[in-house]
Amino acid sequence: MKEKQRGLTLIYTGDGKGKTTASIGLSVRAVGHGLSVKILQFIKSKGRSYGEQISLEKLGVEMVQLGEGFTWTKTPDVHRKALESAWTVAKETVMSGKYDVVVLDELNNALAIDSFPVDDVLPIHEVKELIQNKPQHVHLVITGRNAKEEIKELADLVSVVDVEKHYYDEGVKAVRGIEF
Repeated sequence: MKEKQRGLTLIYTGDGKGKTTASIGLSVRAVGHGLSVKILQFIKSKGRSYGEQISLEKLGVEMVQLGEGFTWTKTPDVHRKALESAWTVAKETVMSGKYDVVVLDELNNALAIDSFPVDDVLPIHEVKELIQNKPQHVHLVITGRNAKEEIKELADLVSVVDVEKHYYDEGVKAVRGIEF
């Protein structure tokens, strides 16, 4: 039996578009090589349809929305409850060892919320412990803007996606098949 490779921790962060897209590309590649993948989304809500989720389901990849959408769309208590639940699901998923790749999409965004307290429901020290104590074979991918320095220090790879030009600046709204 072939020994499994040490699982890596990869961070995709920055203000540019493409962090989630990069993690999905990595997920597609992993499935192509026979790895099992699960994607958990911390901010996106269940009430919408996402093109990437439709495609990934065809590949046998479960993508689960655990959030409530943008932080200004619901009360802080609603978001806090969702983050607490999402964090429990994330810990259980990673530590189960069932998946070779686990994507924690927009976890960085959730950790960076400063409009209401989140550290008691999504403690940074627990995120660090998860990275340090995950099963040896699990590749952990964490996306989102504003990655915390202490998380980046624990990562094997940190890619920063910067924006040089964006069509939003010219009034172009979100495009079906590009943003969602």
